[in-house]
Amino acid sequence: MGLILRGLGTAVPERRLSQEQTLDLAPQMAAATLRQQRLLRRIYLRSGVDGRHCVPLLAATNPSTAERMRHYRTEAVPLALQACRRALEDAAIAPDAITHLVTVSCTGFSAPGVDLALIEAVPLRPDVARTHVGFMGCHGALNGLRVAQAFVEADPRACVLLCAVELCSLHLQEGWNPDHIVANALFADGAGAVVAVAARPEAGRLRLRACGSTVVPASADAMAWIIEDHGFSMALSARVPGLIAARLRPWLEAWLAGHGLSLPAIQHWAVHPGGPRILSAVLESAGLEPGRLDGSREVLRQYGNMSSATVLFILQRLLGPAAAPGAPGAGAASGPCLALGFGPGLTVEAALLELP
Repeated sequence: MGLILRGLGTAVPERRLSQEQTLDLAPQMAAATLRQQRLLRRIYLRSGVDGRHCVPLLAATNPSTAERMRHYRTEAVPLALQACRRALEDAAIAPDAITHLVTVSCTGFSAPGVDLALIEAVPLRPDVARTHVGFMGCHGALNGLRVAQAFVEADPRACVLLCAVELCSLHLQEGWNPDHIVANALFADGAGAVVAVAARPEAGRLRLRACGSTVVPASADAMAWIIEDHGFSMALSARVPGLIAARLRPWLEAWLAGHGLSLPAIQHWAVHPGGPRILSAVLESAGLEPGRLDGSREVLRQYGNMSSATVLFILQRLLGPAAAPGAPGAGAASGPCLALGFGPGLTVEAALLELP
């Protein structure tokens, strides 16, 4: 049957920091020596990020996880609400038409959570069916699309609102740890939302054809997202780009063949920009020309890595004039589109879409 992404909406916090401004703060958190300060500057300026949006930073030094989660409860809902209202407006669908709500986040938890807050704030019907996709990392929105697809296939009358909201800035880490330095240089805050319905012949809408997933063997230590006493901590092995470069293409070719496609048939790519080396690894593995991932690089440059919400910014940019906030549209696009994300495991999530 397939799924139509009838509306897309994104939102970022009002506060924006240039990478130079972020770099001014970084030595206070991590660099104790001149050598560390020089290395820190090199990492930040090679991150591919020009600036990022973030919620107000906590005043406390090295706040506890409990303090960070209190801040998440305060700041996540307004951002998610803004993205949801924009998606509903883009879809021209009234809130009371929503039958299912899927929320996605790996940067905070509470119960009652963002889902119940959205039901009250949007507002949605009290009998809306709720599902939360939690702690799955940067590919979480693709997992959410898979859930939405299952709901629509089970009931073609279903109308699903999916919202991914991430406050990565809550988990800035102090101290000289290479994994933490890289994460601090890349991650940002943002939210993306989608209104999805059963596929019908509608012009100008993005269609989800299939979802796929694979786990890279013997890679459990390559990437991790760990709850610690002072926030959530990223562990990122230098092996990740090499694993992607070596393992992605064989799986992709077999998976696409199952849907009657080959790699050259993919006209558009929406690859989660975990960082410049991740994007370069995808280019190498898939045998793509460098410009094929410019959309992902541009979103990384303007917004940073917003974890699961990022891929929705890339898809919105691909659709053209209705561009992400503050960004010019990329122009109309058509043909098969492949969305990819990578997460702890090491796992790969894919969504095969068709642009009108």
